[in-house]
Amino acid sequence: MTLAIHAFDLSKRYLLGQQSSGYELLSERLRTIGRRPQETREEFWALRDVSFDLEVGETLGVVGHNGAGKSTLLKILSRVTTPTRGGADLNGRVGALLEVGTGFHAELTGAENVYLNGAILGMRRAEIARHFDEIVEFAGIEQFINTPVKRYSSGMYMRLAFAVAAHLEPEILIVDEVLSVGDIAFQEKCVTRMREIARDGRTVLFVSHNIAAVASLCRRSIMLESGRLVADGPTSDVIERFVESVRADVEVPLAERTDRQGTGRLRFRDVETFVDGRATDTVVSGDDVDVVVSYDVEGPPIQDVGFSVSVSTMLGRLMLNLDSRLIRRSFSTVGGSGQLVCRIPRLPLPIGGYTLTLYAYVGGEVLDRVERAATLTVLHDSGEDDNGLALPSETLGVLIDYDWSAA
Repeated sequence: MTLAIHAFDLSKRYLLGQQSSGYELLSERLRTIGRRPQETREEFWALRDVSFDLEVGETLGVVGHNGAGKSTLLKILSRVTTPTRGGADLNGRVGALLEVGTGFHAELTGAENVYLNGAILGMRRAEIARHFDEIVEFAGIEQFINTPVKRYSSGMYMRLAFAVAAHLEPEILIVDEVLSVGDIAFQEKCVTRMREIARDGRTVLFVSHNIAAVASLCRRSIMLESGRLVADGPTSDVIERFVESVRADVEVPLAERTDRQGTGRLRFRDVETFVDGRATDTVVSGDDVDVVVSYDVEGPPIQDVGFSVSVSTMLGRLMLNLDSRLIRRSFSTVGGSGQLVCRIPRLPLPIGGYTLTLYAYVGGEVLDRVERAATLTVLHDSGEDDNGLALPSETLGVLIDYDWSAA
């Protein structure tokens, strides 16, 4: 057995509130007068005692909820950050795609950044030139390749960054959640490319919230939870463990959930789904469904708030994103306590289990975001002839009205 990665007891500790520059604001100094220095610092362990081995040519999925430690693990393996204790031995050249455009220089053109990234990976100029045309073709940005990347959209940035990382022949390819930036067609293209890399005998580490993509690519996966490795084995078994954790999250009342993001000026208190005025978490495809969201505002009213309910399968595949801004619906003043209703006429979802994510924002400020705030089970009408609605949600997209006839 030849190991590509041997990780042992990987742990990473951060001191919350620590100033990396060594400087301290006057207000912070005044608050700490008379206190011992350690009283102003709080330890946070992003990873604790994570160990695993990965063979050459193996493809490993890494799953877990936000804050589980996935990105920290990849940054350690990519030598972006150092572990507090433990270590990792890597056998081969590493190509890492951790954030959109990592390693790109904004003032350089796309072509110049291809050569720069290749040099960072240790490639000779002749090697980079040999792959240049296929990189540009894969990224689909031929007409912009000589444009400075600071003028690229996030999607163009990501496509070029992935193309570089995937075509410059690293022995180990590490891919973080950035694939979510691209469209569905490009995501499938990336997954296909990673399969080709694995077939060539190289090693892939793949992190994604899209568990369906992990299942299609990886035979083996690991799951992280609060910085610890809690599952390691066949991807189907790890996915089952992940789905159990999703259901466990939803059992906690929404008002008591602590795994949320945002400033907290507005907080979601409750969410329910209704059909014909009746609260239920089980609906039928084609029902008119109301999602009723309750909220509390801390302090003065907030102006021009946007709200969103997104619906994903249990495996993380996004099906619907119901954002108030997309339909130009504005909530000019939101204050106190209140309720909002998002109405979905003729619910276009096939049968299966789903989770609802709630999101409130104003401008660039996240007020509150709660993933897996509720679950929803969709059935098909057993009283009707089977018309295809029984196909599972991982097989279909959404359902629309259509018909077939002879020409």
